Amino acid sequence: MASATRTARSNNDSAAQPAPKVHMTDQVTTTPVKETAIRFQISSLDFFYGAKQAVFNLNLKIPTNRITALIGPSGCGKSTFLRTLNRMNDLVRHSRFNGEILLDGQDIRKMDVVALRRRVGMVFQRPNPFPKSIYDNVAYGLRVNGYKGRLDDLVEHSLRRAALWDEVKDYLRKSAFALSGGQQQRLCIARALAVDPEVLLLDEPCSALDPVTTAKIEELMFTLRDSCTMAIVTHNMQQAARASDYTAFMLDGKLIEHNETSKLFTTPSDPRTEAYITGRFG
Repeated sequence: MASATRTARSNNDSAAQPAPKVHMTDQVTTTPVKETAIRFQISSLDFFYGAKQAVFNLNLKIPTNRITALIGPSGCGKSTFLRTLNRMNDLVRHSRFNGEILLDGQDIRKMDVVALRRRVGMVFQRPNPFPKSIYDNVAYGLRVNGYKGRLDDLVEHSLRRAALWDEVKDYLRKSAFALSGGQQQRLCIARALAVDPEVLLLDEPCSALDPVTTAKIEELMFTLRDSCTMAIVTHNMQQAARASDYTAFMLDGKLIEHNETSKLFTTPSDPRTEAYITGRFG
């Protein structure tokens, strides 16, 4: 009887012990992209705003004609990294990056920046239409790039690709500011698509939109996937799970884990990833 009591007490004491802390390392858990071409290959990327480092030794492959989601808490370097891919950060004084970013095997440092941004378009968090008509917003990039063909056809094609044509076809000469927020965001997507980019970078494109419009943007992303590689920054875990093929989790400027979305959300390899996607921080 005494032995049984001691055993029970021992079991209770063991149960009362706090769970052992998981030792966190900087090791990245990443799974090779399977059976698809690589659009972007990023190696040993460090990014700095002056003396402050925002991204640390990031290595990542972004596959062609797939959607890659970038998740992580605010301030972890997601948007900084995304804007590095088309050198948008060149516009920030005293910013710089070390390492290598290859677009289809070509170093983006050695590319003409205008040509790079023609190939790698970007849509920002808040809609930013130009103070022009709906038509002129879409045609703007074509005119800047010296397009000499029939603009009407390409404007219509771009608006159709952005799932906006049926809503605006009778109002093309009206100001873009007359559109709703969700329509303005799709107009910005149409503007980016007009020059037929190979890559589309989306920096939280749905954060200011209602659920119905968000669903339209996600459906649009699926429609574009066959002709365009996409990388999207999002704080919405459900959106990342629904809309992406691959997901990369960042924390404190470092890439923690990269995997197929279905695997990362169901069986994450790093305890920090599991803690984030289950809402224990962030």
